[in-house]
Amino acid sequence: MGKGVEGKLYEEWMRTLVLSSLEETERPHCGLQHPPEGQTLELQLPVHEWPHTGPAGQFDVGVVASFGRLLSEELILQFPYGVLNVHPSCLPRWRGPAPIVHTVLHGDKVTGVTVMEIRPKRFDVGPIIKQEEVAVPPHCTAQELEGILAKMGANMLLAVLKNLPESLKNKKEQPKEGVTFAPKISIAKSCIKWEEQTAAQIIQLHRAIGSMVRLDFLQPFSDDLSLLLDQIQNDCDVVPGSVLFHKMSQTLIAHCKEGWVGIKTVVLKKKLTAVDFYNGYMHSWFQQNPRTVHQECRFQTLKLSMAKKTLKERGILAQDIKQ
Repeated sequence: MGKGVEGKLYEEWMRTLVLSSLEETERPHCGLQHPPEGQTLELQLPVHEWPHTGPAGQFDVGVVASFGRLLSEELILQFPYGVLNVHPSCLPRWRGPAPIVHTVLHGDKVTGVTVMEIRPKRFDVGPIIKQEEVAVPPHCTAQELEGILAKMGANMLLAVLKNLPESLKNKKEQPKEGVTFAPKISIAKSCIKWEEQTAAQIIQLHRAIGSMVRLDFLQPFSDDLSLLLDQIQNDCDVVPGSVLFHKMSQTLIAHCKEGWVGIKTVVLKKKLTAVDFYNGYMHSWFQQNPRTVHQECRFQTLKLSMAKKTLKERGILAQDIKQ
């Protein structure tokens, strides 16, 4: 989200329609040597590492997008027109660091972008300067939605900056009704609870966090496969997590609290295709246990002792799963 806004601002800066000077402040990266990101280098922007933001009084207005740090009142007052935030939701819905993920996770049909004025000490509570809605496309992932909202937010921000005094004059406080929060997603959220989650909920989870932790599903099923699964479910009491292998589609099929999901890859010591998993584990196991019914081969819900760790904090795990 932040980089999309930055690129659009740079385009306007080059055309000199709005900006006479543009510089970037980045958050520190846990003490690691971390060069500026590709777009920042490409745009040749001067970069300051937070909390060092350059000389006071040098700029008219500050802009943040997906910044994730509270700004002090002292810093905000250094800008004559304050600091603006481009937030990818229709505030006050989804205040917090992960609004796009929660929009997809909760199946919102409509979302939007809010350009708001930053207030010190609290996130996402300042007055609304400009807000626009957009329909969430069907089957949209969080990553796809981020691209849509980044472009939308950049255009909205430029409209505000081109007429900043008038825009600030017409700002309005956020409604007290309809407040929801979008906390960071913990690694525990990425663990499928076969006994508690329906197939629809698991697919929604995949769309929300699949770019961070990969959950490879095939959906929807073909008519023939749906008919087969209905027959299995009617014939016996299938335990959630039970796994079948459908040879025609080369897909693992797992039963949920309600419905089934198709799985194309499984990560153990390395990533395996559904075919490799079946040949390496399921086929030999069924040969050794010929009387075993299919529901005795199943995935179990993973119990994590580090449930409070976020996906970002457990980035190594997420990368392992994605790769």
